[in-house]
Parts: sequence; C-alpha cells; structure tokens
Amino acid sequence: MILNQNYEPMSVIAAKKAVVLLYLGKVEIIEHHSEYIHSVSRAMPYPSIVRLMSFISVPRKRVVLSRKNVLKRDSHRCQYCGSIQRLLTVDHVMPKNRGGEESWENLVCACVQCNNRKGNRTPEEAGLHMARRPQKPNHLFYIQHFVGMVDERWK
Repeated sequence: MILNQNYEPMSVIAAKKAVVLLYLGKVEIIEHHSEYIHSVSRAMPYPSIVRLMSFISVPRKRVVLSRKNVLKRDSHRCQYCGSIQRLLTVDHVMPKNRGGEESWENLVCACVQCNNRKGNRTPEEAGLHMARRPQKPNHLFYIQHFVGMVDERWK
C-alpha cells in the first residue's frame, strides 16, 4: 500500500514498483515483511507500506454505482436473510414506484426469494429486517476488495 506524505492511503501498488520508488528515494518504508530483497551489493526489506516523501494532490476517487459494486459492498450476501447464493439481485429498499432512488443508500443485495417476498413494499412493511443499513463505500473499501487480500499491517 502506498500512502501520501500525510499518511493518507492512496492505492495499492506492486512490490516491484515500491522497491523502485524506494531505490529512487521517493518513498520511505513504514512497514515491511521479514523477508529481504537482495542484489549484488544491497539487501532491502520487502515493503508492505510505503509513504511518499513529498505530498501529491490527488482528486477524490469515487466508487461507481453498479450492480457489481453493490454486490461487492454487501459481500455477496442477502441483506435480509443473510444467505449466500448464486442467484442474487439488487433490491431497492424504498421501491422506485414510491420515489426510491438509484443510490448507494437505497440499493442492497438480496436473494431472489427475499426480493420476491418484499415486492413493492418497504422492508418494514414486508416484515424483513436488514443486516445493516446500506451506505456509500469509500475508495479504500473498493481497493481492499479489488486486491482480494489485506495485509494485517495495513490496519
């Protein structure tokens, strides 16, 4: 993971790129693994977290609202019954015909059975309880799910 000079997480980069940046003096190692990378004349710790030596202004990243990203945010789990199935849909918490929007706060992952049971009603009207209220994810959440594995040192 690469951090800006103010320790704000920016992105995940390949270890090779981190080593090159370290060699060029553009980053410093904040956390490293116990292994070392060896050359003929040097041994360098294998980086886990690096921090830029100078501040870079980066525009705020946003996660695009899509079916795939809603499923990722909800960990491919029905938000009503908690089941993990292949046949998952995206449900509007407040139905569209009642003024429900296409927004992060109104879309949840639901199995076909729960979505059919809910129909054009709110979860309360249908007697369903959500595992958690939907909210807009930040770009770091998306990076973690895109990478697939998270180093414990990143926390």
